Amino acid sequence: MLPHCLRADLHCHSTCSDGTLSPAALAQQAHAAGIDLWALTDHDTLAGQDEACQAAQALGLVWVSGVEVSASWAGHTIHIVGLGVDTQHPGLQQLLQAHRTSRPQRAQAMAQQLQALGIAGAYAGALRHAGHPDRLSRTHLARYLVECGRCQSVAEVFRHYLSAGKPGYMPPAWAGVAAVVAQIRAAGGVAVLAHPARYKLSALQEAALFDAFAQVGGQALEVCTSTHSPAQVQQYAAVARQRGWAASVGSDFHSPHESRHALGQTPSLPRGVLPVWALLQARRPT
Repeated sequence: MLPHCLRADLHCHSTCSDGTLSPAALAQQAHAAGIDLWALTDHDTLAGQDEACQAAQALGLVWVSGVEVSASWAGHTIHIVGLGVDTQHPGLQQLLQAHRTSRPQRAQAMAQQLQALGIAGAYAGALRHAGHPDRLSRTHLARYLVECGRCQSVAEVFRHYLSAGKPGYMPPAWAGVAAVVAQIRAAGGVAVLAHPARYKLSALQEAALFDAFAQVGGQALEVCTSTHSPAQVQQYAAVARQRGWAASVGSDFHSPHESRHALGQTPSLPRGVLPVWALLQARRPT
């Protein structure tokens, strides 16, 4: 039985999506940070799971499979982490492939909008950072804008160019929350609503999102993450308790130079919540 107070990091990204370290390097950092339970959760891909598993096993690190899936809800992009999924599940794989296939077209559209603002070469620059068209994301475009001196940081690029309502933004075409949760659960996984404070919803909108997530079988809420203040950690811990959800924790680490928290630096879960690993006890990596 895994204890409540173990050090877990169940949300991070590698070079298989928009991180800057390989899955093996992340496993090494997780082990060095004293993490007891670790998951790699790349955006819309399971490509790094075999490498992550092998590296974790070589280090004696407890690993669980994971993925962060983009979803559409009421005009917003919502991220849902799937933990303990069967990495070979055909339905989940098909959904993830559809998302990856849509990424190059969206990146090209955003690059064209940036071109109109006098920022040339954004698609080629982003592709160089991504390494493959199916991995392209706003983060790769942002890294190119930092590289060419347009902004000082990835966060600044998002604030000025790549967030909803900004001149370089293009809405995505993700599957709905119901479809994403259904495939995560069909693959044997636990569906976790990631970093709820990041969506900047009104209290009424947030309650509606939580209702929708619960109605389609959502099982857990990311309570501790790098973008949550101490007050928000307590707020979302209360939500998890009230709704009967498990609580998860993850740094959402992408890069040593961009992320707010290093692996394992996110605060531990508050007392009184059901840790998500309680739902993962009977699961094994696949």
